[in-house]
Amino acid sequence: MTQHQVRHVSISIHRPPDVVYEFISKPENLPKWATGLGSVKNVGGEWVADVPSVGQVKLSFVERNALGVLDHDVLLPSGAKVHNPIRAIPNGSDTEVVFTVLRQPGTSDEKFAADTAWVDKDLRILKDLLER
Repeated sequence: MTQHQVRHVSISIHRPPDVVYEFISKPENLPKWATGLGSVKNVGGEWVADVPSVGQVKLSFVERNALGVLDHDVLLPSGAKVHNPIRAIPNGSDTEVVFTVLRQPGTSDEKFAADTAWVDKDLRILKDLLER
C-alpha cells in the first residue's frame, strides 16, 4: 500500500467540544459547511450525497465516540473510496477541528493545493456557523 502525502488543516472554534462534535456528527449538517456537497439524505439506511462534480456518492461515518473522532468515507461512483479523517480536539473550553487531507493517487500538485484550500474554506464556514 502506498503512503499518501497529507496536509492537516485546522481551525479553532470558540465553542465547547461537545457542541462542535454534536454538530459535525450529524450527516444532515454537512451541506451547511461542506460546500462540495449538495443534498445529503438517508436512503434505506445509507447516507447519500449529491456532489456536483461527480454525481451521487455514498457516505459512511465512524460510530459516535467520546474521543472526538469524526471520520467519514466517501464512496465515489467509480468505486474509489476517499477517507476523510476529522478530529474535534478539546482546547481549554474551546475546540480545535483538524481535517487531514489525504492526497489521492494521480492528484497534481495544483489540485492537491486546491483541495487543501477548499477544506480550509469549509472549516472557516463551520467556525462561522458554530460561533454565531
